[in-house]
Amino acid sequence: MAIAKRKKRFFEVEIPIIKKETQLRAFEKEELSGRYIKYDLTRMLRGKATLMQFKVSVENDKAIAEPRKIELLPFFLKRAVRKGTNYVEDSFSTETKDAKIRIKPFLITRRKVSRRVRKALREKAKQELIELLKKNSIQTIFEEILKNKLQKELSLKLKKIYPLSLCEIKSLKVEKTLEKTKKTTEKKE
Repeated sequence: MAIAKRKKRFFEVEIPIIKKETQLRAFEKEELSGRYIKYDLTRMLRGKATLMQFKVSVENDKAIAEPRKIELLPFFLKRAVRKGTNYVEDSFSTETKDAKIRIKPFLITRRKVSRRVRKALREKAKQELIELLKKNSIQTIFEEILKNKLQKELSLKLKKIYPLSLCEIKSLKVEKTLEKTKKTTEKKE
C-alpha cells in the first residue's frame, strides 16, 4: 500500500506593526504558532540598518506576527561614531505595562567629554527610559522606536546635560510577557 506524502505549503503571515505580509512554509497553519521571523527594516527606515524579530501566533485561523526584538546592526553604529567624539551605552531590564524588557540605549556626544558627563548622561537616560516605558505597552514602544519618537524625546531631555549627535536604542528585547504569567497564576488558584 502506498503512503500519501504530505507537502509543505506557503501560508500568509500578517505583520501589523509594519503593515506588511510575508509567507512561511509549513504542513498546516497551526504549525506556524511559536515560530520566529527575522525581518530587515533597513530600506523601510531609510538606511538605518535595523533587524526586527517577530513571534508568530495563530488565532482564529489567522497567523499574526508580534514583535519580540529590535536591534541596530553593529556596522551602522560603528559608522556613526566619529573621531573626536565619545559614545555612551548602557543595558538594563525594566518593566512595561505588559512585559519585562531589556533595553540598550546608545548615545554619541558631539565632542570628547569627561567621564563625569558620560556618567550623568547614562544615569539620566536610564531614569528617563524607565519612566517612559512603564506607562506604555510593548506594542506602542516598538511603534515609537520605529517612528523615532522615543529617541527624539530622550534626546531632548539629555540635551540639557550635553548635546548629542546621535541618540538611538541599540536593542530592545522582550524577556518575559506579564499577561501570560498573570493568567497562569489565576488558573492555579
